[in-house]
Amino acid sequence: MCGIFGIITLKPRAIGRDLVAGGKRLSYRGYDSVGCAVISNGNIDLRKDVGKIDEVSKTLNFSEMHGDMGVMQLRWATFGAPSKRNAQPHLDCNGDMVGAHNGNIVNTPQLMEQFIREGHTIRSTNDGELCIHAVEKYYDKGHGMVESIRKAYDDLKGDYAFIIFSNREKRLYAVKKGSGLVIGIGKDEMYCSSDLPSILPLTKKIVFIKDGEIASLSYKEVKLFRISDGREIEAKIVKYRESPEYAKKGGYEHFMLKEIHEQPVVAEDLVELLDDSKYVDKFLDVMRGSDKVFLVGCGSSYHACLVGSYYFGNIAKKTVIPVVAPQFISQYGHTVDDKTCVVLVSQSGETKDVLNALNYAKGKTDKILGVMNVIGSTLMNSSKVYLPLAAGYEVSVPATKTFLNQCIMFLYLAKKMRGESCEDMRKVSNLIKKTVNSTDGACRKIAAYLKKWDELYSLGYGSTHGIAKEAALKIKEITYSHCEGMYSSEFKHGPLSAVRRGYPVLFISSPKDVDVMVSHINEVTCRGGRAIVIAEQSESILKNASELIQLPHSNDYIAPILATIPAQLIAYYMSTGRGINPDFPRNLSKTITVD
Repeated sequence: MCGIFGIITLKPRAIGRDLVAGGKRLSYRGYDSVGCAVISNGNIDLRKDVGKIDEVSKTLNFSEMHGDMGVMQLRWATFGAPSKRNAQPHLDCNGDMVGAHNGNIVNTPQLMEQFIREGHTIRSTNDGELCIHAVEKYYDKGHGMVESIRKAYDDLKGDYAFIIFSNREKRLYAVKKGSGLVIGIGKDEMYCSSDLPSILPLTKKIVFIKDGEIASLSYKEVKLFRISDGREIEAKIVKYRESPEYAKKGGYEHFMLKEIHEQPVVAEDLVELLDDSKYVDKFLDVMRGSDKVFLVGCGSSYHACLVGSYYFGNIAKKTVIPVVAPQFISQYGHTVDDKTCVVLVSQSGETKDVLNALNYAKGKTDKILGVMNVIGSTLMNSSKVYLPLAAGYEVSVPATKTFLNQCIMFLYLAKKMRGESCEDMRKVSNLIKKTVNSTDGACRKIAAYLKKWDELYSLGYGSTHGIAKEAALKIKEITYSHCEGMYSSEFKHGPLSAVRRGYPVLFISSPKDVDVMVSHINEVTCRGGRAIVIAEQSESILKNASELIQLPHSNDYIAPILATIPAQLIAYYMSTGRGINPDFPRNLSKTITVD
């Protein structure tokens, strides 16, 4: 949610083009307005409006903006409705300081009232503007920019990162508190952004900023200062060697479909990485040596945690508790001690609710493990041991290959913890490829029927419970139909009343659960409902289901992973059948950085 991208250069040039390009690389995060500010001949040139970056950039001629410092911001509305005045960047009272933020200032109403009382010119109802006035307040009293940011840091409650600069000096400043922020070092210029992938096309020399640090950038140097005491600290430069795969649809109509088809490759990459990694044993040693283990995630990552807890319990005989990240502190916080392991799972490594759980747990245990896709993220840098998902760059907002690789990783780790061979994991990639190819046609057909319904259910049992919830989430995310994912045994305890003639219910079954699933299927079909089953071929399912989307033969633990594919394809074809762009569903963002 929201993204900021800043540049400072040696000589004035048409930096608007690079700011637009950086903004486009951040657009996967989700946004509703966009803005750009550049220092040009000592004046601040600020342009912004509601809309997509291509439209606003063309209308306002962002690419023609000329100067030696600039910032681009993509805003996803929290405080203040989407509007031109609430779009970022924002100016200070006199129009000689400008900046933009990513995150959430939770004391916005109080600060707004305070700044108005103090005589500040407030032009919006957006919390990002308050970051600028909070710094301006101290800067106008004669404090330097670093000291002004230090003082403003205490006034601004919440988690955020922001970039700010003034036409009075040629330095760009940035501060990090809970939201992503990285520095890139170029030739006679510097870059600052909400995430690493947006910088990598420009430079591989990176400085990772930690929470509670201020970066002061000129075109040739990076200085870091601690918020706590204002002292300068060493800026460690990392040479990043890998380039992410960037936004090329490769002939596919949407990124989501492209990323579904990339899953065989990323699955193979992950298994190879885990086979060769010295960190797998270190990761498992922490889990083995813990009395309690929690798997903590949000959304799709939480559903992977559900699947993972089943793998650990059934294969490794290790009790592992899956929990939704924002629920972790309130429900289990008081049980966390130095013998507790907390495994935090996040596609981006910047998910706010996950980082809240991380910061809470760090105060009670050092057994913090991370699973994430974005190298250099806050979660990676805060984990005792971390394992990357190796899923490559995921553009589409709905998680596909990252979710699948999370499930594959948990199966691999559970087998490794038990001491079982992981040789069969090398077959998963080919099985995924077979599933994509063999189920596509059936998924198109089912989606044509389902797109007419604004409500349905997705049911799983045992190892497929998490997959059923993920299928429901995908349908909700990109078709805007309500689909409730639940344990199939629970369906008869109330929701069965929704079934009527033709009413669709999606069932997902592993081979060993077919018998109990047939019973649940008949509860639906005998009442006129339409039971659509994702499973391996089975005579009993063929006789009792309305439709079978057939999975390739595997086993009880790999089958749930394969079942993910048709669930994704059904959601995709439902979405496109309704004329919806599945890559950027309304109201949603790739990286959730607010509470």
